[in-house]
Amino acid sequence: MTMRFNVTKDTPKHYEALVALNKAIGASSVDPRLIHLVKIRVSQINGCAFCVGMHVKEAIEDGIEDSVLHFLTVWREASAFNSRERAALAWAENLTLVAEIGVSDDAFEAVSTEFSEQEIAELTVAIGAMNLWNRIGVSARMSA
Repeated sequence: MTMRFNVTKDTPKHYEALVALNKAIGASSVDPRLIHLVKIRVSQINGCAFCVGMHVKEAIEDGIEDSVLHFLTVWREASAFNSRERAALAWAENLTLVAEIGVSDDAFEAVSTEFSEQEIAELTVAIGAMNLWNRIGVSARMSA
């Protein structure tokens, strides 16, 4: 597939702002492991092969076990995830699918049990940013 446009070249100021947001997300109080898992899960839902490939590679480089990554699409049925990871993944799915399913009270209750308000806010920004990157990747036809 041919790329439709290139955000890096076509709108460098926007791209730089997104990179700065990613740096802020990386410096947040949320465990980097959770950020990796959320980025990958959001990218899987949105069908962004480029982002899935990039974030799986980064997660492996940062020491996340292959077995965990293999079970990410079926995290509800897999024992590889703790309650904090499950809450973050449920929150990520709800926010990614917000137009279809809204944000459930159950997901908010679960995330509120496991995370502080600051962490919820930071996690929410990370999820929102990943959704934006996915929309860029998919609409631009970035290849994996």
